Amino acid sequence: MTGPALKLKANVKARVLMGHPWVFGNEAEALLPAEFDGEVVECRDRTGRLLGSGIYNSRSQIVWRRLAREPVVLDRPWIERAVQAAVARRSPGPVRRLVWSEADGLPGVVADQYGDVVVLQIQTLAMEKRAADVADALVAAVGAQEVIFRNDAPIRRLEGLPQEIHTRSGNPWPARWVAIDGLEYWLDLQGGQKTGFYLDQRDQHAAIAARAAALASAAGRPLRVLDLFCNQGPFLLHCARALGRGTGAPSVPGHLLGIDSAEDAVAAARRNAERNRLGCDFLAANVFDWLNAPERKNEPAWDVIILDPPPFARKRGSLEGALRGYKDINLRALQILAPGGLLATYTCSHHMQDADLRGVIAAASADARRRVRIAAWCHQPADHPVLATMPETEYLRGYLLQAE
Repeated sequence: MTGPALKLKANVKARVLMGHPWVFGNEAEALLPAEFDGEVVECRDRTGRLLGSGIYNSRSQIVWRRLAREPVVLDRPWIERAVQAAVARRSPGPVRRLVWSEADGLPGVVADQYGDVVVLQIQTLAMEKRAADVADALVAAVGAQEVIFRNDAPIRRLEGLPQEIHTRSGNPWPARWVAIDGLEYWLDLQGGQKTGFYLDQRDQHAAIAARAAALASAAGRPLRVLDLFCNQGPFLLHCARALGRGTGAPSVPGHLLGIDSAEDAVAAARRNAERNRLGCDFLAANVFDWLNAPERKNEPAWDVIILDPPPFARKRGSLEGALRGYKDINLRALQILAPGGLLATYTCSHHMQDADLRGVIAAASADARRRVRIAAWCHQPADHPVLATMPETEYLRGYLLQAE
């Protein structure tokens, strides 16, 4: 590769020197001209040692993102090889994450497969300039009939990119029923939230349902299951199926309850429950207000509680406040959890490390005056791989807790 290279400042402990794939603008000796925005340039340290080749954008705080440690040409064949390698790392299946950004060597590219359609998010200028090649490579790799470009994430503004949604064919993709792990969900992949469904919790849906079934078998009675921040209801639907709570079974109102503040999510959850003939109740309410309501003290305890909130710490500066929020909902959950009950608690804030979550659990347990044991540690699934030198690729973690 020829041409100018991005050089690091002297005496700056840039994370790229420790293997991280990013260089921030304040770590560079000088920015390159704007004509290199969206193109591949080399990065070198102050001694001239090559740190790799990567995509450049002077308009972004992250001016350089590594593609490889050796010189590369970001052309159609290179993209095809990268996409094929990413797909090959995944287990076969009709629904899965195909590409997870830097963890798969494609910075700013996130792709999810739902049968014969791929939902594609592009969040970097260089990949946006090659969007057609990325989409074509995905179609060739999995035989998709359509690609939906969900380029509406606010993060695109940081790269100087517009927000837009469109399909590869130019035709609209109407909402429809999609089968995921034995249940059907009404998904609007073109107009719904994010890429249509939270695929990162699929392993946990099955795991919690299995534990609920085992707990019900041991108890010999119907369980009370509470799913907080339920979104489209997958946790509760899986539990209902595992507990034999089809709509043909005797009704036990309130025993399976999902709560979310988003009216559209609750409406979708109800629709999904009806479609799958599962007896669940869903309520649109603010979870914090519901937990803090005085009537909670007089209600029967819950046997299983699932806490899967949205990210409270979207920025590092908001972590302190986020920890208070996580501690509060975990404390309230422990206060209404039955003896021997299970609490599944998660965080998808990548700024919140495992030690932070463990501290939240410990503080909540102490304030609730309950002995809490860790039954399992939870993590994002294999199709959301974590790059060892990039903490940002790891964002989902959780614990399954048993409380006396």
